[in-house]
Amino acid sequence: MRIGLIGTGRIGTFHAGVLSRHREVGSLVVADVDPARAAAVADRTGSTAAPSVHEIFSWGVDAVVIASATASHAELIGRAARAGLPVFCEKPIAVDLPRTLGALREVDSAGTLLQLGFMRRFDAGYTAARELVRSGRLGRLHTVRAITSDPAPPPAAYLPLSGGLYRDCLVHDFDILRWVTGREVVEVYATGSDAGGAMFREAGDVDTAAAVLTLDDGTLATATATRCNGAGYDVRMELAGELDQVAVGLDDRTPIGSTEPQGPPSADKPWTGFLERFAPAYEAELDVFLQVVRGEAENPCDGREALAALRIAEACELSRRERRPVRTAEIATD
Repeated sequence: MRIGLIGTGRIGTFHAGVLSRHREVGSLVVADVDPARAAAVADRTGSTAAPSVHEIFSWGVDAVVIASATASHAELIGRAARAGLPVFCEKPIAVDLPRTLGALREVDSAGTLLQLGFMRRFDAGYTAARELVRSGRLGRLHTVRAITSDPAPPPAAYLPLSGGLYRDCLVHDFDILRWVTGREVVEVYATGSDAGGAMFREAGDVDTAAAVLTLDDGTLATATATRCNGAGYDVRMELAGELDQVAVGLDDRTPIGSTEPQGPPSADKPWTGFLERFAPAYEAELDVFLQVVRGEAENPCDGREALAALRIAEACELSRRERRPVRTAEIATD
């Protein structure tokens, strides 16, 4: 199989390594807006560097992996759809609903494949939690708590392009909440704080956010996120039912300590970032994508799944701005 990879930044470089080693990938072509960066990645992975993105669509690839800047995703998805090519794209499709819907219409019209990169669906801990919920082992689920904490803020120039903390960061929690519980979010109440660096206020963003989400069966969930967690990278989910409760992401590298005399000590080597924490999940999602392309598996996360998560993020942003509960039905997605 000949794969075209667009984007050779941090996540694109990781994907290049995975694809170049994969038994089903006979050749890999990489492209970037910075040809020198693409050439460097190609040299390290034994791949072929294309002079520009154009060659990805003209050199006869079988599928496309998009890991470029967020602003380019929708246009590239549309271009691949018009070329009849299956696509794996890092989230999001776009940071707004109009461009997201436009890209989905192109995919639907072409009848092509689009798989979105919500890697937590491929993490062993979240997979086990989903099975426990679906099996009834926890009993009636009444409370879910989701946490995403980055160890340090991104560069200031990234913030105005990110779509904001709800769309850029918490969207992962919104997706995995739906996937693990099998329920839909019907109402949100969200707030945020920009008390950190001035760059957040200048971008109209927040550095810390919290949301209360009501699911369609009455389960209550909270989702919190921050860009300023100096202890390390912390992504967890707690699920409490009438019979039992479990935690995802709680291990000897979780960057949290206990104040209890007999409590566990702080982690010696806390997680430093998403690539380290979720490396196996990133590999697994690409492996499944190649299976889907070969017709050996069902699409585990199509564009409509990404739209559902974005809809929750949009509702949270509206709730934050207007300081009121927002029904997700208020966010039109057609």
